[in-house]
Amino acid sequence: MSAGSHQFSTTESFLCGGLAACIAVTVSNPAEVAKTRLQLQGELVKGGGLKVYNNAFDAMIKTWRNEGIRGMQRGLGVAYAYQIPLNGSRLSFYEPFRRTINRVFGWSSTDQIPITSLVAGAASGVVGAVIGNPLFLIKARMQAYSPALPIGTQRHYKNSFDALTTIWRTEGIRGYVRGMDAAILRTAMGSSVQLPTYNWTKNQLVGHAILPGDSVWTFLASSSVSGVCVCLVMQPADTALTRMYNQPTTKLPDGRVVGALYKSPIDCLWRTLRTEGVLGWYKGSLAHFLRITPHTIITLTMNDVIRNLYKDFAWGKSYV
Repeated sequence: MSAGSHQFSTTESFLCGGLAACIAVTVSNPAEVAKTRLQLQGELVKGGGLKVYNNAFDAMIKTWRNEGIRGMQRGLGVAYAYQIPLNGSRLSFYEPFRRTINRVFGWSSTDQIPITSLVAGAASGVVGAVIGNPLFLIKARMQAYSPALPIGTQRHYKNSFDALTTIWRTEGIRGYVRGMDAAILRTAMGSSVQLPTYNWTKNQLVGHAILPGDSVWTFLASSSVSGVCVCLVMQPADTALTRMYNQPTTKLPDGRVVGALYKSPIDCLWRTLRTEGVLGWYKGSLAHFLRITPHTIITLTMNDVIRNLYKDFAWGKSYV
């Protein structure tokens, strides 16, 4: 087999993407904790209620002072587990989906067509959101918990396994899929722009000879543009997801356990809008930016770096 015929399998892409995302989440998790708590602050309270945290930086400082590194990195273990299916799916299924959609409509599989790129990005993100929903649910609840400055509904899980068993015991199998519709909406919106904007920016930089294709600066610049776009598009759905996951539950006469505040992500967005105004959708947006931008930069940059290292290791340098 010639060097030029080498292509990544879906499994190889899945593992490289998952590893890259785990590296990224180590850096971005403290901002994620701050974002989660800010999104829950003043939930469904007209005027916003009493503020525990003034902004993203204040939230991180108070978390550090009151809870230390453990508080800053709440939910990190389950975040690692979640990143593998989510970003592994995003980064491994995106290209197969995009090429397949192109072929269905009679276009070349190598053409970067905006609409098929958006659809492929959203579809690959949905796959990851469905697979990883129970883990994301646990992560959000663990990050919301604070023994010092509680915000929103508080659930104290000892660890991820305790969370899984507690949810099974108190909410049943439905507890594991709680908020999945919101997760699909959020991830589809974010994924629809993440890789398309990254690839478009990278192609522009390389195509116009601004930067070389294998330069880390190319990866960083492309990832930065992608991160900003993801943050702008995904914020309202992200707020809805956090609230859907963390809302208290109630048991109906028929035995079903349902959310006590929201019926769906659309209902959540509508109720938030009515009581808190449109700014309620954008609570924690600075923390979200501080989380998503470095996370996107590190994930996509490390994905390219890891793939290149894997090529050297598995195929030898003769592939170039």
